[in-house]
Amino acid sequence: MTTIQHLIHGELTDGHGGHSADVFNPASGEAVRRVALADVATVQQAIDSAKQAFPAWRNTPAAKRAQVMFRFKQLLEQHEDAIAKLISEEHGKTLEDAAGELKRGIENVEYACAAPEILKGEYTRNVGPNIDAWSDFQPVGVVAGITPFNFPAMVPLWMYPLAIVCGNCFILKPSERDPSSTLYIAQLLHEAGLPNGVLNVVHGDKTAVDALIQAPEVKALSFVGSTPIAEYIYAEGTKRGKRVQALGGAKNHAVLMPDADLENAVSALMGAAYGSCGERCMAISVAVCVGDQIADALVQKLVPQIKALKIGAGTQCGLDMGPLVTAAAKDKVTGYIDAGVAAGAELVVDGRGLSVTGSENGFFLGGTLFDRVTADMTIYTDEIFGPVLCIVRVDSLEAAMQLINDHEYGNGTCIFTRDGEAARLFCDEIEVGMVGVNVPLPVPVAYHSFGGWKRSLFGDLHAYGPDGVRFYTRRKSITQRWPQRKSHEAAQFAFPSNS
Repeated sequence: MTTIQHLIHGELTDGHGGHSADVFNPASGEAVRRVALADVATVQQAIDSAKQAFPAWRNTPAAKRAQVMFRFKQLLEQHEDAIAKLISEEHGKTLEDAAGELKRGIENVEYACAAPEILKGEYTRNVGPNIDAWSDFQPVGVVAGITPFNFPAMVPLWMYPLAIVCGNCFILKPSERDPSSTLYIAQLLHEAGLPNGVLNVVHGDKTAVDALIQAPEVKALSFVGSTPIAEYIYAEGTKRGKRVQALGGAKNHAVLMPDADLENAVSALMGAAYGSCGERCMAISVAVCVGDQIADALVQKLVPQIKALKIGAGTQCGLDMGPLVTAAAKDKVTGYIDAGVAAGAELVVDGRGLSVTGSENGFFLGGTLFDRVTADMTIYTDEIFGPVLCIVRVDSLEAAMQLINDHEYGNGTCIFTRDGEAARLFCDEIEVGMVGVNVPLPVPVAYHSFGGWKRSLFGDLHAYGPDGVRFYTRRKSITQRWPQRKSHEAAQFAFPSNS
């Protein structure tokens, strides 16, 4: 069985630990590969490589760094099919979904190609007599990223392309559940001309994560995953003086107003709730219906479409949904469905017990729909991370907004309406970081920034885009004066000013 290795200083290595774990094909339930798990010594080897490469890389002109990214973008596009296949084999999502993930990742590479523009400093001449001032944006140093299983291509591409063009050296710790596509993409970046040591990939578990947190050479940490882990990494990293951006969990609501374009809203909800088997941090898992009339109509239209979902091995074309990533994930989601029934929610469509011909041992669940869910049920409060949509009924937009604002998470939300006043009120008053109006998955494009509010984000700066540039650089302000020849000035003891 093939073992997925670490990538350190441009070379594949098993590392020093000797430990490994199975990587499963979730459609068959079979282990298809092994992945090496890094010990502390292996992580330190990657850190040493990055530290060694940093002085030369930080002094490489931004235009030359961008040229590497241009070649990288071209290689990603050329190898799209191979990357999508690897994602689907180990994550389970459909080929079309995997290709879409990669395309959104490539958009971040495109943004990184603008390094000469986004890294330009600010300059002011004559802030005082013969005094000029400017700001320079300099790299942080050795930085690291810890990324989740649900987007093995896209989320790493949120991080290291921008960090690298800003002049940093990067250590990536991807999910050990589906690491092949992540490693393959990193190898393409080296093929594009990236010097050895600028990007290193180490696979691992908590041992590797803690080694990155504790290493004094690592100056900044980016993380995407669950809220408990995000909070842990933020607390432990900032305690050691590191910069940390830690993106956590979500419970994303879609509000349906009585005037919503129901046909389009249903189509949007189907994709947002059941795409990628619900394993998206921006998935819509709660539909908040303002009034029983819109709720009844929504259920009537959703049920036949949920039952008609095409489910199977993601590597087959033309499917709507693949399996969950692991057996444990399937058991967890099944447990939430059981809890919803026990709590008294109305189970309208039950996805349990699904068997896919030819993939009977796969980790499959069908689309599930609950109605008449209340805010005290765990299927409402918790992030299920599976193909489960809950319908909550309220009497007014204000009640819907209060429900959302009271939730501990504030990642993404949307409203379906034809009423501009309602949409504007919603956008202004909702306490959520990313908001859509008739857009179910309001994921910002690469030249904006991604991040939630409340317990969906720990840290002051969002991911990628302009916030990403600021996270991966340090501002240095320089004030310079060249006195005129043959001039002499007396000492000034008052604080200097322009007055």
